[in-house]
Amino acid sequence: MNMKKEWFSTSNIFSAVLIIFAAAMVISPQVKGWTIQNLMKIGLFQPRIDKIQNDNKAAEPLPNILFKDDSGDIVDLTSLKGKVVFINFWATWCPPCIAEMPSINALHDRFGRNENVVFLMVDVDGNFEKSNNFMKQHQYNLNVVSSVSAIPTFFMQGTIPTTVILDKDGGIVFRQEGAADYSNPKLVNMITEMIR
Repeated sequence: MNMKKEWFSTSNIFSAVLIIFAAAMVISPQVKGWTIQNLMKIGLFQPRIDKIQNDNKAAEPLPNILFKDDSGDIVDLTSLKGKVVFINFWATWCPPCIAEMPSINALHDRFGRNENVVFLMVDVDGNFEKSNNFMKQHQYNLNVVSSVSAIPTFFMQGTIPTTVILDKDGGIVFRQEGAADYSNPKLVNMITEMIR
């Protein structure tokens, strides 16, 4: 009887719950993504707005990068000059990508109808069926593309998620590796200023 009391103590139950949660975070990208999303809600994983400067722009003109949508239509990055371009490199199996997706969708809901803003959600796996199913399942209004040409390292160095924002001149004004909360008011204000 005494052994039962010790086995079902509050401390043991709490430890068991923590172990199960830690195992779920290792096994399930959705659980890890959910955890990161909730940490975003308390102020963690904010984009590094303070590092946005005009001197962060690419020194040379942007290379001609081509993207393809699930219909096979080609999007030429240089044809988007004159628009603010939000590019996110992501994958369905990536927990930080899953975590930041609601905030990207909220940003898209805010600016997606503006003809001066373009969102390119680049699925690094190029699996349109899987990525489009992910978007439908979560009711995101984000269109998926894949890269047809090589991605320069000043855009993405292999880390996902990576987000790049280009100004109307095609200069990189923002680059973030890792998850971030893109519903951040400072980022929203930055895009608002850029489209004026």
